[in-house]
Amino acid sequence: MFRSATFKLTLWYLAIVMAISIVFSVVLYNVATAELSRGLHHETERIFQQFPVIQGSPLLAPGSDYDSGAHRILLRLLAFNIIVLFTAGLSSYWLARRTLEPIEEAHEQQKRFTADVSHELRTPLTVLRMESEVALMNNKTSSSELRNILKSNLEEIGKLEALINNLLRLTRLEADELQQEFYPVNAKDIADKAIKQVLPNAKRRDITMKSSLKNSSLNGDEESLVQLVVILLDNAIKYSPNKGEIEVKTDKFDDEVSIKVIDHGVGIKREDLEHVFERFYRADSSRTGDETSGHGLGLSIAKMIADVHEGSITLSSRPGHGTTAEATFPLLVPAVELNAEQSDTK
Repeated sequence: MFRSATFKLTLWYLAIVMAISIVFSVVLYNVATAELSRGLHHETERIFQQFPVIQGSPLLAPGSDYDSGAHRILLRLLAFNIIVLFTAGLSSYWLARRTLEPIEEAHEQQKRFTADVSHELRTPLTVLRMESEVALMNNKTSSSELRNILKSNLEEIGKLEALINNLLRLTRLEADELQQEFYPVNAKDIADKAIKQVLPNAKRRDITMKSSLKNSSLNGDEESLVQLVVILLDNAIKYSPNKGEIEVKTDKFDDEVSIKVIDHGVGIKREDLEHVFERFYRADSSRTGDETSGHGLGLSIAKMIADVHEGSITLSSRPGHGTTAEATFPLLVPAVELNAEQSDTK
């Protein structure tokens, strides 16, 4: 499809360039031949005035010189247009490829995204259908068995809801809608709220949450920033051993706010670190012992939240020693501090 589009776009570019070149050549030919005719006529009159005796000689007829000169001009313009055709063809193809490359890449990403979404939706739907069909086919299914099937179906529905909500968040982030709702927020408050959300899950695994939080301001959407930290904490809990420990730190530097989550779990392989922010990417199941532990959207959403806030998110890890996730954002200097700094410099 894109090869055909490249060829068509190349032809359009080439047609535009050649149309301009031909029009320019026609104008130039007319101007040049008119100037040639005027020059020959003027030169013939000058010669006749100086040498009246040869007036009327066929050797000085300007017609033959004009035809010869016009022919040479035409040949040179033709050669010029051939060169333009060749160079414009190459340039048009290059420009067409440059124009269509981002569109082609976006199209391929959309195709992969659609395929991944279809795959992720198909798995829970297949489970729901199979369990429901088995229950309907077995007339002797007890009420307790039906209850278990309903519980399992509710779990699958919960996974579907989580996937759909994450996809909606991605769509919202891609549209940059959050930037319209930014306001000053405190990194300490963000980390506190995120810790409270994941604390029940950590307690079930007997994981200790340690925090070292400092007040620091940034401009952003508090709900989405809390979600970012929750994603980092969920991953830390998921990949930490029972009775493990997770540290949460916030800090303020010259012009940055840092939110850091440190776990001492199984870590991430170097080859996986390069892909963890890709949508639907999941490292091998040996990290969790559970192939259905997530949809692989969490870190992708976290990165998009950081990008929308003009920040960054990085992961550093050593297999068997744990992982450190750090999100950094531009520091928002309060007006009071800014006025105080200005007064000190006076």
